Amino acid sequence: MGDRFELREVGVDGDDGPIVSGFSARIPADGLTAVVGPSGSGKTTLLRLLNRLDDPDAGQILLDGRDVRDYDVLELRRRVQHVGQVPVTFPGTVADNVGEGWEQLLPRVHLGPGLAEREADRLSVGEAQRMCLARALSRRPDCLLLDEPTSALDAASKGEVERLVRSLADDGLTVVMVTHELRQATEMADRIIEVRPPIRPGPQAPR
Repeated sequence: MGDRFELREVGVDGDDGPIVSGFSARIPADGLTAVVGPSGSGKTTLLRLLNRLDDPDAGQILLDGRDVRDYDVLELRRRVQHVGQVPVTFPGTVADNVGEGWEQLLPRVHLGPGLAEREADRLSVGEAQRMCLARALSRRPDCLLLDEPTSALDAASKGEVERLVRSLADDGLTVVMVTHELRQATEMADRIIEVRPPIRPGPQAPR
């Protein structure tokens, strides 16, 4: 199916030095790609670049062979949905949060139809994370960006979300998932991209 994303010599600068430096990678359109690396290596930053929640200071990012900056940003974010590690609920019911198609989407993320009229802020963390996935799917995206989607969940909820994410990838959705768990990446992903912290210059010795 070819590449969904290509990152070419991408760099992002922070206040204390580079967050990402000269990073290149290809992310295929099929399956689940896990992005792993130590804390501070820029995993979340790289994920946010893919739908322009942030922009790089250097390099280029392509979506389906076209620079992401050439897309209308609303079209880009509809096609490339981002779900963070802490579920975000909006005022209203679960059905209000998910929007059009909730009748089909709630079962898909293993939420019973009886939850449709529950206030979203009364869901458990695991239920809220699955609702956020349903909300992202309601936009009919080509790609899901998941930032540590199970880090705030208990063991039972984590397993449910892992199985759901894997099934979405098997159904043909491009899934890019940041995780700090090597076990999770190894068991779930079709491919793994490792990110390492950029080398920062040390303090200069006094003269």
